[in-house]
Amino acid sequence: MPTTKASVWRRLVTCLSPLKFYLNALCLVVTIFVLLQICSFQITQHSLSLPPALLTYLKHQPEKISENETAYLVEKLRESVTFLPLKDYRFSNKPLEGHTWFMSSLYDNQTKGEAQYQEFPSDSSKGRLLCLKGVNEHDGAWNYYALAWPEALPSNAVLHKGLTFVSYNQYDYGNLWHGLTAVVPFVAWSLRNQCEGPQRWVLYHWGELRFGMGHWLSEIITATYGQEPDFLRFVDEDKPVCFEKAVVMRHNEGGMSRERRMEAFDLIRCKARNYCNISSSQTSKPKIGMTLLLRTGARSFRNESLVIDVFKRECERVEGCEINVSYSNNLTFCEQVELMKKTDVLVSPHGAQLTNLFLMDKNSSVMEFFPKGWLKLAGVGQLVYKWGANWSGMRHEGSWHDPVGEICQFPDTDRRCMSIYKNAMIGYNETYFGEWARRVLGKFSIRPSSTLIS
Repeated sequence: MPTTKASVWRRLVTCLSPLKFYLNALCLVVTIFVLLQICSFQITQHSLSLPPALLTYLKHQPEKISENETAYLVEKLRESVTFLPLKDYRFSNKPLEGHTWFMSSLYDNQTKGEAQYQEFPSDSSKGRLLCLKGVNEHDGAWNYYALAWPEALPSNAVLHKGLTFVSYNQYDYGNLWHGLTAVVPFVAWSLRNQCEGPQRWVLYHWGELRFGMGHWLSEIITATYGQEPDFLRFVDEDKPVCFEKAVVMRHNEGGMSRERRMEAFDLIRCKARNYCNISSSQTSKPKIGMTLLLRTGARSFRNESLVIDVFKRECERVEGCEINVSYSNNLTFCEQVELMKKTDVLVSPHGAQLTNLFLMDKNSSVMEFFPKGWLKLAGVGQLVYKWGANWSGMRHEGSWHDPVGEICQFPDTDRRCMSIYKNAMIGYNETYFGEWARRVLGKFSIRPSSTLIS
């Protein structure tokens, strides 16, 4: 039978019909697969905002978890937040070692050369925020800390936005030296983190709340960060306070290298001078500025006029040397900054006023005086300004310990004598003082001017 054109088309359509069906089926399968992948991606993205512990739990469930069940699990996480005492008495015999007795369950970041610190949230906190609770100013064991997921903060918690600096100080925030050593590591942290500054501070001493610093230290912070420090107050002992971002320091400058300390002091010095509108020009500065920064009362000189006369005489023997006699207790913060800017040789009894030494130009000199008994009984505490000079780029030219003074009923090596010697007055040795001053001024007068770096 002859093949017609119509029969050819019928056979061709018959052959292609199954192929068309398969193509349509394949398109449908591909479309469904793509839609499923998009849906799965959206669910995964949504789930990533949940705490990792909850996310892990949900991934292992064989069936889909409803929104009510998810909310229930988040609430369980919220209720599981555990507050621990800020002050752990188990470490009361070594409060500054290891974890310290402050937030004792947590480890510090101990990068070589950097201050030891904790940061929240971070990888070490597994993304959790720091929360604090308690208003006690007398016993740190009644103040508390905890870590919580951002999506499951404790009930009634207040969340503070921005950066918070949390400082633990074994000493106090009124003393210039102890307060400064608590602030310097925060400044060093800021230098490593795009100069980020805090919105607020939380202060602890032995885990006990403090609500302010000494005026001099507050001015240092204001100058460095460009705003007055806001010291957080806790108003409700049962209401937790959590922080969007927090940095905790509990070892002061512990772990910091000399280079890191010098960087921090350089920044604070520069900021303080700018804050006080003190020009870096050398035109109003003497060639060698010698300052006697004196005290009244404890650890003052027994005969100030004789001490002043010997240093004045030695200064007059050196061309370009000018002497200034000042008392730290009647100078404003900016007057102290300005005085230190003009000082190349600082002469002062041991005391908090010596904290100003880092405000001098680098490579300046410090001469320090002690009452009787300190050399044997004061321990490493008498070295703090020698360390401070080294950390800030100054030259500590030695110390004079008065061999004569108050009489103690116990042997001079008996610790009980320190209560007598601690705040005693300082005597005088004209020959030694004169020779000492000549040595220091002589070294200074031959130093190249290029070494005097502000």
